Amino acid sequence: MTASNHTGVSHTVFYLLGIPGLEDQHVWISIPFFISYLIALLGNSLLVFLILTKPSLHEPMYLFLCMLAGADVVLSACTVPQALAIFWFHAGEISLDRCIAQVFFLTSTFMSESGILLVMAFDRYIAICYPLRYTAILTHALIGKIGATIFLRSYGTVFPVIFLLKRLTFCKSNTIPNTTCKHIVLAKISCDDIRVNIWYGFFVLMSTLVLDVVLIFVSYMLILRAVFHIPSRDARHKALNTCGSHVCVIILFYGPGIFSVLTQRFGRHVALHVHVLLANVYTLIPPMLNPIIYGIKTKQIRDLVLKVLFFLKKKYVQTPLINISFSIGIQEINYLRF
Repeated sequence: MTASNHTGVSHTVFYLLGIPGLEDQHVWISIPFFISYLIALLGNSLLVFLILTKPSLHEPMYLFLCMLAGADVVLSACTVPQALAIFWFHAGEISLDRCIAQVFFLTSTFMSESGILLVMAFDRYIAICYPLRYTAILTHALIGKIGATIFLRSYGTVFPVIFLLKRLTFCKSNTIPNTTCKHIVLAKISCDDIRVNIWYGFFVLMSTLVLDVVLIFVSYMLILRAVFHIPSRDARHKALNTCGSHVCVIILFYGPGIFSVLTQRFGRHVALHVHVLLANVYTLIPPMLNPIIYGIKTKQIRDLVLKVLFFLKKKYVQTPLINISFSIGIQEINYLRF
């Protein structure tokens, strides 16, 4: 049905409902959202700071991890502040342009993370299969080009979505039953034929996320084949251990997203608030847990984090003692003078 059969009025302001059916629980739901957001911001910002400031971490694996941490910060910032504003202040009003901008940055950042995880799988393949040529292959110049390609692919693929949404007439409703703006969720409340949006969304999904998953799977098949040809058992264990953090992050990133898609496709009788909560999981859990996983599993990062925390604790404890000693010294001088 086209817009010509309606009044011709197209909404330019929308209202995000948050989690439909659980409006009276929004304050309680905001607690895990807020805690996850704080951990994601602090953990990923600390990772980026350590990797950029410590020359010992200027290796390919850590530079790719820096990209992942930066993308996690953007992914959290695109979604959680808006959700918290709805939960705390009922501030769900959003303009069409801002809604489309949120769709663009949320989708492109999600695809950037997928591309970074693919490159990190390639990094592990080179490190295990060609250890002597590792730094010669993955030079800083190549890493910079790979990073630029990942982000250009993401932004270039999602850019047409702006025009696909701009062409629609929103004369049905101006309420969005979600915490954030999503491409198909926004398209479904329009009055126009959205088949182009659906097919383009399917094309984007297949050409980025699905392709990345397939290539990651192939990379790990090659890695496993190389590992099982290593004669030493300790060397095999060490090689597999270097992939442990990456595998955990892959499961955390793709698992909730795939489960959410399957639930939307086959769980027609599942309550709407369950769909919305599941859709929020992949923007909350991975950014929060990624720095924790790499902090625990990677010795160099773990040691640096402990050193930073110990330095801050030592500084906090010693400062009052220094002030006390300084005050005592001043009093002694005054006593001797008078």
